[in-house]
Amino acid sequence: QVELVESGGGLVQAGGSLTLSCVASGNIFSSYPVGWYRQAPGKQRELVADITTDSITDYADFVEGRFTISRDNAKNTVYLQMNSLKPEDTAVYYCAFWTYWGQGTQVTVSA
Repeated sequence: QVELVESGGGLVQAGGSLTLSCVASGNIFSSYPVGWYRQAPGKQRELVADITTDSITDYADFVEGRFTISRDNAKNTVYLQMNSLKPEDTAVYYCAFWTYWGQGTQVTVSA
């Protein structure tokens, strides 16, 4: 059984930064691509960024160069560095790989 635990969310003013972390239990993390997703109230969950096992990254259009996804396989951890945050980035952020999802961490950006 794999467990994913996100952390690093919080309340930040527009223009601020946050770094999210997601730690996976078990020993299969390094074998899979990993994604960060988000879900805002009343909206569908959407992909924010993903990273392959070789650390090739891809981002949603709305990221516009503001976020950076990275991974440390030795620590079973994936990160999402978020800069220049906007109120519309407010959402619950989840990490996921294969069929496993974390419980999410709330990010709230005030105007």
